[in-house]
Amino acid sequence: MNAIENIEKIVGIENVLTGERLDQYEVDPSGKYKGSSLAVVRPKNTEQVSEIVKIANSRKIPIVPQGGNTGLAGGCYVGEKKDTIILSLERMNKIKEIRGDGRIAIVEGGVVLSKLHEAVAEYDLIFPLFFGARGSAMIGGNLATNAGGSNVLRYGNTRDLVLGIEAVMPTGEIVDLMSELHKDNSGYNLKHLLIGAEGTLGIITAAVLKLFPKPKAYATATISIPSLKDSLPILNELNKATNNCVEAFEYMPEEYFNALCERFDDMRQPFSTPAKHGIFLEIGAMAEEDASPDATGNIPIELKVEELFSEWLQAGKILDAVICKSESQRSEMWDRRERAYEVGLLKGVPVACDISVAVDKVDDFLTKVKKRVYTLNPSSETLTVSHLGDGNLHFSVWMNPETKEMGSLHDREQITEMIEETVLELGGSFSAEHGIGLAKLPSMSRRKDPNAIAVMRMIKSALDPNHIMNPGKVIPDENLLKT
Repeated sequence: MNAIENIEKIVGIENVLTGERLDQYEVDPSGKYKGSSLAVVRPKNTEQVSEIVKIANSRKIPIVPQGGNTGLAGGCYVGEKKDTIILSLERMNKIKEIRGDGRIAIVEGGVVLSKLHEAVAEYDLIFPLFFGARGSAMIGGNLATNAGGSNVLRYGNTRDLVLGIEAVMPTGEIVDLMSELHKDNSGYNLKHLLIGAEGTLGIITAAVLKLFPKPKAYATATISIPSLKDSLPILNELNKATNNCVEAFEYMPEEYFNALCERFDDMRQPFSTPAKHGIFLEIGAMAEEDASPDATGNIPIELKVEELFSEWLQAGKILDAVICKSESQRSEMWDRRERAYEVGLLKGVPVACDISVAVDKVDDFLTKVKKRVYTLNPSSETLTVSHLGDGNLHFSVWMNPETKEMGSLHDREQITEMIEETVLELGGSFSAEHGIGLAKLPSMSRRKDPNAIAVMRMIKSALDPNHIMNPGKVIPDENLLKT
């Protein structure tokens, strides 16, 4: 009996997909990475995952774990050999428990992020991980990539939102790390070893997640500022005035607004005079006195923000401001930001970088990198959108915006390496929130400390001796390191 027949006995023949039914699992959202797998296997529980992994490990069959398949770094690419099993968590979609007083949720790895948001909202709580793909992305994938998003400024990255996990190791053992504790110093922190490992060290099948009180009111706005250098004093003053309640602080310059309106007919400029430097921001008020409407129906947190903006307009700190007065206006502002991926494809497939620098070095980075881009390729155009509050930039370069041609591999690599050099000059990272996957292996080989890569390789070999778990991701091949 072959491996697939054995697996069919575990999960049922209807949950082992082959042929045309593989298409949606084998290609990433960009269409750049399309492979050919042996089969897609859809287990229902952790015990089934364990049995499948044991079979695969004994026969040295590669496994690529998959959540919602929304990643942007090729982390779920299966290769072309048709020898790899895609293990989809989509049937492991139970929200097992929500404890309002304890502010935790216990969930399986296949729970869709937006479904969790809806469930905890009934308890007047939030799970504060928000990004555009939340309607498809799954918790297991969020943890595997240590996803970021727009609320990192206030709540941290995914790993900061996790108390415990359950995982199936590459040899099939189930590791129970489902701690509900905020303090636990009992040995190595295996939880954080697996979070962010992109499925190369095991499959995260369940998690204990932290929940937070839902803000009592929101103040959401877009402002125009004279220069990017003016942004951090504004952020700091907003946090001081609102008791550190700024949840989102997103940079959208003129180039982004212009591309957004060109790409989408239903989008419009936020100001009558186009903003050279725009900031989209949101404040989540926690205090009752900031949220309860006054006698005229005004929300105090909105009035507080309006007063600040009025002062700043008079002082020239900001040039214009629009404050949301309805939920529909708030949705429109968020929509402007969350269409960034589609905007990035407006003029062809760009050289796209997900990088981070210290928050007070973002302006230096953009000044330097744009000058260098145009020196290398005068016909190119750049596009920037940024989680400015945490220093994460999505910086893209269209090589030939008029023709939408991608440009030669040599030219694209030259641009990429120049961007990396600029990032590292400022003490930043070439990978902020999207992960390494396949896309950033060359960057890992160029930029990561070789000793750190050697330690990663030792950990991988110790936990995955047959190298079956999401092979070829995160850790560069030794031959690549020599080039």
